[in-house]
Amino acid sequence: MSGITGWLDRQRDLREHEAAVRAMSDALTHRGPDHGGAWIDRHVALGHRAATVADTRPGGQPAVVAEAGRPLAVLTLSGEIYNTGELRAELTGRGHVFAGDTDEDAEVVAHAYLEWGGDAVRRLNGAFAFAVWDVRRSELFLARDRLGIEPLYFAEHPSGLLFGSEPKALLANDLFVPEVDAHGLIDIFTVAMRRPGDAVYRGLREVRPGWTVRVDHNGLHHTRYWRLESAPHPDDLPTTVDTLDALLTDIIGRQTRTAAPAGLLSGGLDSSVITALAARSVTAATGAKLSTYSVDFAGGDDDFTPDALHSSRDAPFVRAVVDHVGTDHTEVILDAPALLDEMTETLRARDIPGVGDLDVSLYLLFREVRKYASVVLSGEGADDIFGGYPWFVAEAANPTGGFPWGAGNTDRNGMLSAELREHLDLDAAVAERHDEAVAEVSRLDGEDAAAQRVREVFHLEITRFLPFLLDRKDRMSARTGLLVRLPFCDHRLVEYLWNLPWDLKRHGGQEKGILRTVAEPWLPPQVAKRPKSGFPFGQSPEYLAAVRAATREMLADPSSPALALLNTTALRELADSDRWHNGTFTPPPWLPRALQLNTWLREYRVAVRL
Repeated sequence: MSGITGWLDRQRDLREHEAAVRAMSDALTHRGPDHGGAWIDRHVALGHRAATVADTRPGGQPAVVAEAGRPLAVLTLSGEIYNTGELRAELTGRGHVFAGDTDEDAEVVAHAYLEWGGDAVRRLNGAFAFAVWDVRRSELFLARDRLGIEPLYFAEHPSGLLFGSEPKALLANDLFVPEVDAHGLIDIFTVAMRRPGDAVYRGLREVRPGWTVRVDHNGLHHTRYWRLESAPHPDDLPTTVDTLDALLTDIIGRQTRTAAPAGLLSGGLDSSVITALAARSVTAATGAKLSTYSVDFAGGDDDFTPDALHSSRDAPFVRAVVDHVGTDHTEVILDAPALLDEMTETLRARDIPGVGDLDVSLYLLFREVRKYASVVLSGEGADDIFGGYPWFVAEAANPTGGFPWGAGNTDRNGMLSAELREHLDLDAAVAERHDEAVAEVSRLDGEDAAAQRVREVFHLEITRFLPFLLDRKDRMSARTGLLVRLPFCDHRLVEYLWNLPWDLKRHGGQEKGILRTVAEPWLPPQVAKRPKSGFPFGQSPEYLAAVRAATREMLADPSSPALALLNTTALRELADSDRWHNGTFTPPPWLPRALQLNTWLREYRVAVRL
């Protein structure tokens, strides 16, 4: 775990603002409670926070590469590089000398930047966000990994730029004022439909996944270094299976090379594949069993109700994998009524309103697992790149022409106040954002309309829905000090799967059929064939009652800042109704989202600018 921050200012002497720089870095202490460092020069400051991870070379950041005692480049890095050894060997062959007195990943990336400039990012395999102050050119260079696993925010100010791993780093500087406009409210009121680069707060941006930003005396220069390119898939079924087997084995081998990670096991296909391969890798390297962890809720047997994304209970499938693979397993039991109690904590983790109990249940899992392990492997990304969600099949058969996870929502404006509806139209905004997204798709000559739509859906998934999941994962894990590695988000795997035809991805007629075929030798048959079932969440009557009561309390308080933005009549009807939403989310998603919106506006003192 680590966090980075920094401040570029062409007018101020930042040596006189050390306290402000430290405040920005301290805001990220949860991302790195063990070490902190800062490098401050006249017009630029870089900060870093890090946690100690076993089996990795200790060392501080920011990393400074100097020649004859004079710095050439200073780098602060968040994340991990999985091909550090290969890069170090190549750079050594090119004459680079490594001091060995700083973080190894950071030192290698700094030397790579000096050797190849901005093109160094193309050579990196990992989850990373970093900033380089190029002393030779007086330029700041920001970069983010291809999928956006590691976050990186920035905001311009009249004489420069602020950046950080989370918004709170920028909020710690008086130059950044928390405001939200109509565009930011659209991001809050819609789920997983944000434009890449948008970041809710007015004036705040993200470095887009697969992009770099260079800041020189002429301003900001954005460069895209990675995108999904469409091409015919040349491999037959056996070759495809062998290729995926080799890719997954290599990816998980790299990600288990250091810090002996544990596995997050749900009993679903994705986590079970990771568990099986990681167990094999860890045992081969150390002779020890892989530790695994699963989550369940107290009373889950009685409260569980199947729905579109939760087809079956996890526990029996978890046990089948543990028995088959042979792991050292711990079941984490969460108390569902506590979900509401922790919702403010997840807001502080995100710095923006999130998705209520879905955030909290993940946060509680990570917090509990952190008591036993510091590094874990998780399966985020598999459904997005293999086509595991039910809307893939639905869109292939009957295209909706919109974001598939929002299909069926015909009145997004219904929960907005009359005043707010005068300034924004959520339905129109969603349609516009969908059209912008599909316009980015790399087309393949000769594809029919159905195949083109499936390709569009995968693009929407990878560039809109997956970033939402990765952001959620990052904030909840960082808040608890848990490092989570994501094997399915290796860009090589994503690139290969991008061009697999839909019928090959669904080999055997089941979602993620090609992955099931690859995994058959590793898993119990009932797990390899288990239908998709989503991450568990609290469904207890106590939690539902607590959300209803909190919503009524908010509505009864005339000082509640969210009331000016929400349709209070519709919200009260949801809170008072005994007919609870019978879909994927329980309670109705608007209730916890309204509560978090209200807390955010109040605690963060966010000004609404319409």
